[in-house]
Amino acid sequence: MQPRPALAALLACLSAACIHRGGEDPDARALRIHRDAIVVDTHADTTPRFQDPDFDFTARHDKSEVRIDLPRAREGGLDVQFWSIYVGKVEGDGRAIREALERIDAVWELARRHPAEIVVATDVEGIRRGVAEGKLVSLLGVEGGHMIESKLSVLRDFYRLGVRYMTLTHSFHTEWADSAGMNATALPPSHGGLTPFGVEVVHEMNRLGMMVDVSHVSDGTFWDALRASQAPVIASHSACRAVFDHPRNLSDDMLRALAAKGGVVMINYYSGYTDPQAAPKIADWFVRHGAEFTALREKYAGDLRGMSQAMKAIAAADPVPQGSLEALLDHFDHALRVAGEDHVGLGSDFDGVVSFPVGLDDVSLLPNVTRGLLARGWSEEVVRKVLGENLLRTMREVELAAERIRSEPAAPPSPR
Repeated sequence: MQPRPALAALLACLSAACIHRGGEDPDARALRIHRDAIVVDTHADTTPRFQDPDFDFTARHDKSEVRIDLPRAREGGLDVQFWSIYVGKVEGDGRAIREALERIDAVWELARRHPAEIVVATDVEGIRRGVAEGKLVSLLGVEGGHMIESKLSVLRDFYRLGVRYMTLTHSFHTEWADSAGMNATALPPSHGGLTPFGVEVVHEMNRLGMMVDVSHVSDGTFWDALRASQAPVIASHSACRAVFDHPRNLSDDMLRALAAKGGVVMINYYSGYTDPQAAPKIADWFVRHGAEFTALREKYAGDLRGMSQAMKAIAAADPVPQGSLEALLDHFDHALRVAGEDHVGLGSDFDGVVSFPVGLDDVSLLPNVTRGLLARGWSEEVVRKVLGENLLRTMREVELAAERIRSEPAAPPSPR
C-alpha cells in the first residue's frame, strides 16, 4: 500500500531532516564548519613582499611566487593572519630595529591602502569586530628577540606599534636566550636557557600584554620562559616531537606544560619538520643547491624580487619534495590528545619555508585541514577551537593578565 500524499510528504521531510542531521555530505559539512568558524593563522612570512611597490596583495598569484594573497585567503576561509616581522642576524647598531620597523610599517600600509578589505587589530575585541565586518584581520608578531637589540624600550615601542607576540629567538642565540637552531641536531647552548635579562624580557611582555612565543627556542629557554611567565605562552609555529623527532618540535612534556599554563601550540605545516618520510629528501634538496643559494644571497642582497625569481627557477627545474597531509594531521591528532582540545591551533609558516604537504601548499587549501580533522573523528566543537577559538582565548587571557599586572605596584625601572 502506498502512503497517502500527506503522509508521503511528511516522510520525505523527516528523511531530509535525518540526512541533514546525520548524513550530511562530508565535504559540505567541512566547508560549512570552516566558513562559520573564525580561522586564525599565527605565522606567515609574506610581509617582505608588502614592501615591494609592484606587489599587489589583492591580486591572485601563483603559489610558486607567494602562498598567501587576498583572493586565495578568501577562498581558503582565512579570517585572521599574524604577519611575521622577521629580520635575519644582521650586524650594526640599530639595523635590526630599523628593518623591523620597515616591516611593521608595511603591514600597516597594506591595511591603509585597502581599508575596505584589510584591517590591523591589536586585541581580541578588534579581531572579532574585523571578522564581523568581513575584513582580513592582520596582526603583527616579531619573529626573534634579537630585533629588540637588548633594549626593553624597543620592546615597548614594538608593542605600541601593534606587535602582539614576540618569538624569543629565531634559529640563532641572542644575547639573552638560547635557540634550538634549525637543523636535526640542536645548537649547543650558550646561556643554558634565559639569562636574567631574558627573564626580564618575559616579565615586560607579560606587563604589556604581548604573547610570549616559544617556537624556535631551546628546551632550556622553553622551560625558563614557562617558569618566568605570569601569563599563558604560545608556540606560534611548532609541531610534535613524538611524531617527528626534531629540535624545532615540542616534546609531550612541553605540550602538557604549555597547556597547563593556558597556552596553545599552533601546528607548523613545514614538511621538513612534520613528515619523517619527506624531511630527509628536503634536506638532500638543500644540499644539492647549497652552493647556488649562497651565491644567490650575495648576488641578490636586498633584491627580494630577484631572489624570489631565482629560487623559483631552481624549484621549477628541481621541484622541492613535499610531505603528505596525513603526516601533518598526525601532529594535530597527537597535540589534541596530549595537550588537549583547548590548546591546539594553526601556525602555517606560509612563505617562510619551501615545502608544504600536498593538498595544503597554499592558503586556498585550508579547508583540507578541517576535512582531515573531521574525518579523523574530531567534533565540530573541537575543530572550531583548533581553527581559531583556542588562540583567541589564550590571547584574551594574556590581555587580562596584563591588566592585572599593571594594576599592581610598579617595579623600579630597568637600567636597560
